[in-house]
Amino acid sequence: MIEPQPRFVDAVQPEPAARFLRACRRLPVDATPVWFMRQAGRYMPEYRAIRERHSLLEIVARPHLAAEVTLQPVQTLGVDAAILFADILLPVVPMGLSLEFAKGEGPVIREAVRSAQAARRLRVVDAETDLGHVLEAICILRRELPADVPLIGFCGAPFTVASYMVEGGPAKDFRNVKGMMLADPAAWHSLMETVASSMENYLLAQIQAGAQAVQVFDSWVGQLSPADYLEFVQPYSRRVLKAAEATGVPVIHFGTDTATLLPHMKEAGGTVIGLDWRMPLDDGWGLLGEDVAVQGNLDPTALFAPLPVLRDRVEGVLRRAGGRPGHIFNVGHGILTHTPVENVRAAVDMVHEWPHE
Repeated sequence: MIEPQPRFVDAVQPEPAARFLRACRRLPVDATPVWFMRQAGRYMPEYRAIRERHSLLEIVARPHLAAEVTLQPVQTLGVDAAILFADILLPVVPMGLSLEFAKGEGPVIREAVRSAQAARRLRVVDAETDLGHVLEAICILRRELPADVPLIGFCGAPFTVASYMVEGGPAKDFRNVKGMMLADPAAWHSLMETVASSMENYLLAQIQAGAQAVQVFDSWVGQLSPADYLEFVQPYSRRVLKAAEATGVPVIHFGTDTATLLPHMKEAGGTVIGLDWRMPLDDGWGLLGEDVAVQGNLDPTALFAPLPVLRDRVEGVLRRAGGRPGHIFNVGHGILTHTPVENVRAAVDMVHEWPHE
């Protein structure tokens, strides 16, 4: 039985002790906090051992297994935050679609949504009923995580989730997504209404279950022009982000290839904006302004480099942050398969050892 933590957070917050939460709120910290997207996964031998016996969807469906995988990088790497082990596409199943992970292909949705009729058949997710196993994993983790290691929940942003649904899986040119936007905008907006409502419900349920911060992943949003983002995406992202912000927990808004979109993403919402590695961190922060925290932005491939080179890259990011309150160190996208675990652990130490006033 799920036992939610005593949340939502009151409007007046006590000053957080965990350095990750303090950085999210642009408060002084004793050292730069660090965690990594995809910090639990195939590069870790402990995770591979579990995957030999269980598929990804089986792990997620079993709350104690999902909690175990979530805890692995906390125990091995010494990171400052845990992120729930799940997948951004889990909600598409209760919405009415099938989901499988084909070897070598990634996620596959057989019934691609490419018409207004198909969009109307989808249902809005009731997270407590439809995704209760995810919420149970959160409750387990809140009991087992150290007090100074907050738990991050997450969901996919409406655009990225809808793109998977329209394309049926990963895409290269996004012609089906952009084709729907341009040829049948009513169908696109119908789809986005359902997806945004589902993501809002899912994210709020995670916060209610005990997630102390949340991240909204818009991994594919960089495929859009600013004009298309503003017309077809921003209103739906704003709905999800603002609903989460209203609970009082920190909200991280992340995308890739977003150099031309950063001001519009900030307008959409987020107390922290994620920056990928394609733009120097100080330049990205300059575009956003000092009134928002930032997360990033090491190139994930730098984690394969010899340690002196890795140190130079890590310290380059930290120098650009300049010790300002509100920086959370992370990779600019997820950790890659086959990344040496010892290099990830070394990067954590390098960040924590960086002089901090």
